[in-house]
Parts: sequence; C-alpha cells; structure tokens
Amino acid sequence: MSIQNNLRSISELYKTDKLEHGYIEIYDSYFKDLRNKELKVLEIGVADGKSLLTWSDYFKNSTIIGIDIHKIDIKEKKLDRKNIKVHQGSQSDEKFIKEIISIYGEFDIIIDDGSHLSKDVKKSFHLLFPHLVKNGLYAVEDMQTSYNHFFGGNPFDLKYSNSHMNFFKHLTDRLNYQEIANPFYITNKYDSLITNISFYHNLVFVRKGTNDILSKEVLNHSYEDMKFKEKSSRTGKSLKYYFKYKIFYKVYTYLFMIFNLIKRILLLRF
Repeated sequence: MSIQNNLRSISELYKTDKLEHGYIEIYDSYFKDLRNKELKVLEIGVADGKSLLTWSDYFKNSTIIGIDIHKIDIKEKKLDRKNIKVHQGSQSDEKFIKEIISIYGEFDIIIDDGSHLSKDVKKSFHLLFPHLVKNGLYAVEDMQTSYNHFFGGNPFDLKYSNSHMNFFKHLTDRLNYQEIANPFYITNKYDSLITNISFYHNLVFVRKGTNDILSKEVLNHSYEDMKFKEKSSRTGKSLKYYFKYKIFYKVYTYLFMIFNLIKRILLLRF
C-alpha cells in the first residue's frame, strides 16, 4: 500500500472529522489487514458524507452502508457510488434497524457516529451487535458525551450512572463471566460472545467472538463447589471437605451476598 493511499491520506483528502478527533491511526491499526476483503461496513451517522467517502476509497471491495435520521442528498454529498448505500432512519428505531438487517444480513464492521445520546448508543448496540459477524468489530465514537448531561450522560455520577460509558465498562465483565463466584449469577446475553473491549480517548472497540473457556477457580459460578470437587477427588476425604466447602464456606458466601444486597439498597444502587 503506497503512503499516498493509506487511511490518513484518504482521510485528509476528504477532510473527515475523524482526523481531528484522533481516530484515524486507531482505525488503521484495526483495519489495515482487512482492507482488501469483501466486507459489509455499517456506519451510523452520515452527516456530510466525508466518512463514507473515506471508507469507500479505503475498503474498495466492500459495501459501505450509511444510515442517518435526516434525508441525505447523495448527489450533493457525492455519495452516488457503486459501493455506497445510504438509508434514512433512526439508529434506535427497532423497525428500521430490522429492515436494514433484512437487506444486508450480518456486518463485518459497525461504527456508531450517530446521535451520541446515551439511550441511542445503547439501543443501537443491543439491536446490531447480534448481527455482527464472528471476529467482527463494533466501534463507538465520541464517548465524551457520556460525561455530558445534555446527551443523557452524567458528569456528577461517573461510577453508577446509566451512561453509555458505564454500559461499556460493565460490558467488560462479560470477558470474565465464567469467573464470577456468585452461585445466583444470572446469565447475561453477551456472555461468551465478546473477546476484547478496548478503550481509547473518546473511542471504544468491541470485538465479537467465541469466549467459552471454562474457569479453573469456580464450578457453575461456585468457588465452594470447585474446591470441594478438587479436594475430595484428590484425597478421598469427602465428608471433611463437604463440611468445609459445602457448609462453612457457602454460609460465608450467603452472608457476604446479603451484606452486599443490603448495602446496595441503602445506597440506592439498583
């Protein structure tokens, strides 16, 4: 790939704002090995169309799909290219998103550069992530709005608010769901489906994939059950370890759980 035709030079040609945000080098690190493949790239938010033109040149063998809540004049924006498809609709409109999915099926790359409202970012992820291919990438730009209450974020409660940054922070637990030593653990729909989450300045990447490696510390989310199984099978002293792990340790776990439940109620953390 010539230096005149790399992602930065194409971005500079079309003057996409991804340059000033500092995203281009990060995107290049993820996309350079995918460039010549036949992909379906979905970008939420068309605006001036400069990003779609950038992806159109960069991923020449791919279909670039753009959606925007506003009507886009593709001729005015020079988006009337063979590998660019533009659709009008809201990123959080379930009916519209289902129509897009029915047309294109699964996507290899999804980029959310849409409204940047917390509710829309989370809704779009829930609707679209299931239709990302294995090893596909989901990127969310301009995460700074998560710290702005005018976008549905919360600058006053960084740890416990319902912002989209906190949504992705909590999503990191899905990377290690097998290790959660809670015998009452409720399966999350993203368990086993995420292999990597990377945070950059105002940018988040989520990679979809198979994550089903069993824990070596817990059995069915129980540390006590795993230790009982290990100790009793190795020593043959089932009764001794039954009292230790199945009774004493389990009572401690239940008390610890009740303590944390009361703490959450008192602190209004639901």
